[in-house]
Amino acid sequence: MPGASKAGSKSCPTAPHPRRFFSSKRWYLLPSEKGGASFTGGLKLPIREAKEHSDAVVASSGDVPDRNAAEALKGARIFIPRSSFPTADPDEYYWVDLIGMTVVNRASEVLGVVHDLMSTGPQTVLVVHAPSTLPGAKPQEVLIPFVSAYVDGVDLGVKRISVDWSADYN
Repeated sequence: MPGASKAGSKSCPTAPHPRRFFSSKRWYLLPSEKGGASFTGGLKLPIREAKEHSDAVVASSGDVPDRNAAEALKGARIFIPRSSFPTADPDEYYWVDLIGMTVVNRASEVLGVVHDLMSTGPQTVLVVHAPSTLPGAKPQEVLIPFVSAYVDGVDLGVKRISVDWSADYN
């Protein structure tokens, strides 16, 4: 599920508040990148009901006939259509919209491109891949807290995040 974050807010990576997405009646499932789900390929499921249970999301679908079939889906990654996303609040951004954005500091230095986001509990962190200065080397990973103290602005139109962050910070 896509997550939404606000610079300075408490938000979680994939779904800070999963119940926000329970109104979607179509889910697309893919096996977990870490393994766990015992199915391959993609799966489209009509959802009757979904809820949080402990640290998990539990859903019912007429296309999942029994407990064994449900166990096969355990650990799957859940995707919903963009048309099912709730409208984001002002200064709130879906993670999927931030990935791929260029990160630029106040000195107009390009720090890299947002590769991922992660939640540390109290805040969200941008995982920025900085270009390597060595040919053929992997990009350097820069972690920038996605909080108002460091994020000056997000411009979805030009796909740019402006930050108060030095190129020397690692």
